[in-house]
This record gives sequence, C-alpha cells and structure tokens, in this order.
Amino acid sequence: MTNSPDPGTTPDSSPASRVTDATEPPATSAAPVPAADVADGQSFDRIVEPKSANRLVLEGGVWHQISPKYVTVQLISHGSFLAVVVVATLVLALLLHQPWAWLVGGVLAVIQIWTLAIMPRQARAIGYRLREDDLVFRRGILWQRFVAVPYGRMQLIDITHGPLDRGFGIAQLKFVTAAAATGVVIPGLPQATAETLRDHLIEVAESRRTGL
Repeated sequence: MTNSPDPGTTPDSSPASRVTDATEPPATSAAPVPAADVADGQSFDRIVEPKSANRLVLEGGVWHQISPKYVTVQLISHGSFLAVVVVATLVLALLLHQPWAWLVGGVLAVIQIWTLAIMPRQARAIGYRLREDDLVFRRGILWQRFVAVPYGRMQLIDITHGPLDRGFGIAQLKFVTAAAATGVVIPGLPQATAETLRDHLIEVAESRRTGL
C-alpha cells in the first residue's frame, strides 16, 4: 500500500521552495553615495596625482571628477581678459604715450598666459570623494588642498552658474558650514550631476542632524 500525498501540501511548501523564496537581501543602512553617476562620460577619466611618493592616500570612496567643459569656460574667460589687457596696453602705451603701461600690461599678460597653460592640468586635479561620514574635496598639484566636510555640518548647499557656465551646461556646487574655513566650492560639475548631488547631500545632512 502506497502513501498518497497529503492534499493540503503543495509544492510551494517544500523546504527547497522555501529556500528559493527567501532571496530578499537583508535591509542595510543607506550609504551616503549616489546610486549612479548621471554624468557618465561627461567627466575626466583619471585624476592627476602628484608624482611624490609621500602624497596623501585616503580610505573609502572613489574620486569623482569635473567636466572637461570647465576647462573650455576658463580658457574663454581668461583668454578674453588677456585680450583686454593687450588692447589696453597698446592704447595706453602707443596712443596715450604712457610708458608704464608696458610694465603693468606685460606682468598681467604673463600671469594670464601662465594660467592658460596650466589650466587643463589644474582642472584634472580637482575631485571630490563621498565617504561614509563626510565629503572630501581636493584641488591643486604643487600646492594641494584637501577639505573634509562632515555631512552633519552642512548648513547650505547652493548651485550657481554664470552665463558661460549655462551655455556649456555646467555649474558649481557650494557647501556652507558653521566654520567658514571649511566652505567648499566644487566647480565644473555637469548640471544634472550638481542637482543630483545637491539633493542627495541635503537628504544625508538632514538625517545626520536628526540622528537617524
């Protein structure tokens, strides 16, 4: 005599099916890192690091970079100023017979030319890193600056952009904290990235201030 299966038992109640159904991952706390980079392909692919072996190494997170369009905007801006300096120098020196204009104009022109020459490399050294408890901003090659801004200390997150920035679709993100010395401005972010990062940081900052 064979034992007939219990009519109240279905294949879904077998141990194997119960294991298969338990595929939901355990709930974890939200990490302060955006789920996706909305500016994929719109930023530099590699950050410029100093060649010194004693450079600062940070733990946690990855470096995010700014848009190459920032270099274009800066070249246009500084190039326009250089043109104004050259024209003003020629007018003062040749038409108004002011010899001191050669010295002043020459110094300003050299500064602008040097700025234009190093601008692309400086832009590739700008980056920010989202870690568990803070945002780290870095810039500079010879004189480096690293600023860590705790999420709970952020009081204001502002997006600004001038006419050239709007024309090229970039913006700068500014963080204001209780200590003025830790204020950070990230330039050259694609507009969509700036807005997504602002909304994300506001949410994380609010949760840290309320102790959630």
